[in-house]
Amino acid sequence: MNITFSSRELRDLVVAWLALGLAFAIFFAGGGQRAIGLLLSGTFGLALLVSLLTAGVAFLFHEVAHKVVAVRFGQVAEFRADYGMLGIAVMSALIGFIFAAPGAVHHRGMLTKREHGLIALAGPAMNLVLVVAFVPIFVAGVALNSGLVELVGARGLVINAFLAAFNMLPFASLDGRTVKAWSTPVFAGMFAVSALLTVVLLLFVGF
Repeated sequence: MNITFSSRELRDLVVAWLALGLAFAIFFAGGGQRAIGLLLSGTFGLALLVSLLTAGVAFLFHEVAHKVVAVRFGQVAEFRADYGMLGIAVMSALIGFIFAAPGAVHHRGMLTKREHGLIALAGPAMNLVLVVAFVPIFVAGVALNSGLVELVGARGLVINAFLAAFNMLPFASLDGRTVKAWSTPVFAGMFAVSALLTVVLLLFVGF
């Protein structure tokens, strides 16, 4: 399997990563006015870095996972950023909430319903893998009494669990609809695990 990225795809991935990092940094700051306060105090750069390493990575790996599985099934697959929706993500964060739909992996070729389902499942599954990856970061932050490392770990845990659960909703163009069309048991199991994990992490780790 040969995974390659065109220059346009790499550009779109980087732009989506940066835009989402910015949007989530503003959102976590509490909106535009508070983000300006962080900017004036010189701490917004750190907030942006945390968001790039958590929300940005969560979205980036989610989309790349879709691409990898699509290519595994012989598809021509590339990520395309939705620049309009990225703009909406930043604008919504400025007024205190966030709506993020950075783009999607587009692929072409003949696929079975099972292959469609597995491609869709790959994104949320990658987010659950990232939950596991952020566990030692969070534990290290607590053990070392490092608020910054603990924050990166906590946000990485909650954001990835939430993205997995949200994307498994069986509506519109979300991954859950495609997975459910292939296998209701797989859909139900994946959604239950990710939703339960999100609730547990919100209760015990916080947002």
